[in-house]
Amino acid sequence: MSTTETREQQAGTQAGTQGGDGPLHGTPASRGAAVGPVVRVPEPLGEPAAGPEVPAERREAEAARIAPAAAEVGARLVALGSRPGLAPDVANVLFATSMMAEDPALLDAATAQVREHGTPPARAVYEAAAGFVAALQAAGGYMAERAGDVADVRDRIVAELLGVPAPGVPPLDGPSVLVARDLAPADTATLEPATALALVTEEGGPTSHTAILARSLGVPAVVGCRGAAGLDEGTLVRVDGTAGTVAVVPADTPVGADLAAAGPSTVAGPVTTTDGHRVAVVANIAEAKDAERAAAVGAEGVGLLRTELTFLSAATEPTPEDQRAGYAATMAPLAGPAGSRVLVTARTLDAGADKPVPFLHMPPEPNPALGVRGQRVFDQDVADRDGVLDRQLAALVGGAADAGVRLKVMAPMIATAGEAARFVARARAAGVEEVGVMIEVPAAVLGARELLAEVDFVSVGTNDLTQYLFAADRQSGALAGLNDPWQPALLRLLDQLCREAAVSATPVGVCGEAAADPDLAVVLVGLGVTSLSASPAALPAVAARIAALDLDTCRGAASTALAAPDADAARAAVRAAAT
Repeated sequence: MSTTETREQQAGTQAGTQGGDGPLHGTPASRGAAVGPVVRVPEPLGEPAAGPEVPAERREAEAARIAPAAAEVGARLVALGSRPGLAPDVANVLFATSMMAEDPALLDAATAQVREHGTPPARAVYEAAAGFVAALQAAGGYMAERAGDVADVRDRIVAELLGVPAPGVPPLDGPSVLVARDLAPADTATLEPATALALVTEEGGPTSHTAILARSLGVPAVVGCRGAAGLDEGTLVRVDGTAGTVAVVPADTPVGADLAAAGPSTVAGPVTTTDGHRVAVVANIAEAKDAERAAAVGAEGVGLLRTELTFLSAATEPTPEDQRAGYAATMAPLAGPAGSRVLVTARTLDAGADKPVPFLHMPPEPNPALGVRGQRVFDQDVADRDGVLDRQLAALVGGAADAGVRLKVMAPMIATAGEAARFVARARAAGVEEVGVMIEVPAAVLGARELLAEVDFVSVGTNDLTQYLFAADRQSGALAGLNDPWQPALLRLLDQLCREAAVSATPVGVCGEAAADPDLAVVLVGLGVTSLSASPAALPAVAARIAALDLDTCRGAASTALAAPDADAARAAVRAAAT
């Protein structure tokens, strides 16, 4: 029987059992719609054997196997996250997951089980992780969504100890809809939109790693979809990530993106509100592949070129020639027709904290997020770092010239006007004509009057600004509610910045996660933000939302959000008002 015939029969059976009840419903996680055959992701490993008990004389040796197995799993996840061309959001998720694999609390609990009770190592890891999973599930919300990540790490360590293949997504022979109980970060890291048309999971929520990774890939996703387990392999389904539905469709339905319902797929020219107020809609990129995607969706330029991927795995500093060639290759897909120069805003090396650079030889810090990171790395008088920033600046200038784009450069982690002035002087000496800084520290907003006098523009990194404003580590699931860009306190801080910028006529951009939310983009425009930078996949929906409203409506939405008592109220009020 052919694959097509099998799919037709299965689709008919499914339509009979499920179609009568209408589509399955879940939580919208990534916008758009697509039609494709179901490929089921195998269930994770089952429980490892509880026995036989490890003899007393072998317990220490067996317990000692656990840490190396966990380290191997962590190293594989880091290797996945370090692959060229991987979206930064995906890389960050994989790096965070790799840390779970070597969590001392998990490993100590597992090794204690072996030493004290003679539990086989694989079983000990399984039992130790069970306690963490149960605690996360009991906590609910964001914490419950992290339970799946712990279970995935557990299964990978167990597989390593047992010498069997790790769980994962099966090879995809063609365009498919992946259906699973849940998808771990490592499962989705190697997916390509050409074959993974959409993702459906029975578990998870809108802040789960499946949702984050789906948005980064730009594919529709529905999570928390009860009943997805009843979808058979090969069944043709339509996944609507905007509405949160999954429906069985006739076997002759064309496979691929459902462009009729997916919303806009490109940015339709320069973006303005209905009354002519101009807003730049630009892309966040890190590699040439990102630039190609940005050009394909019609991004006006780049609001954030992340430059640290060139450095993160380098044992020695890349040569100026290699840097220049790399930047030129990254920017080249954005080059416009003769005489037209697309604007690319590059952020200088953002090393430190969760992005260590080996050749900078940065010593351990008790709290690296509050330590020497970003521009602070180059404000230190350390021989290993002498000239690194200046060589990068020169390479960026040369690379932009080679690619035929217009360059702006900004520095990360700037807190004072003095820091801004020192960076501006170095950038201008390297030939940069337009120089700005990232606004990621509350002090930079409180001192905005003096800081804005030193720069040509500023760009707000809402992810870092939020974590520093609320003293809430953005990697902490327990504090995820505080790290919400809809928090009125954050919006009030942005309002203060925009008011100061209006006085000095300084452009203000936003390049954090906030800029990817079409509803929040309306609020940002109303506050006075002049450019919005997000992943290429998010730009068409953001542009369409802004183009459908006038500036007064945006300002009204901003006022509504500023007055709200909390993030949920702000979000709901704006969605109700800005229609």
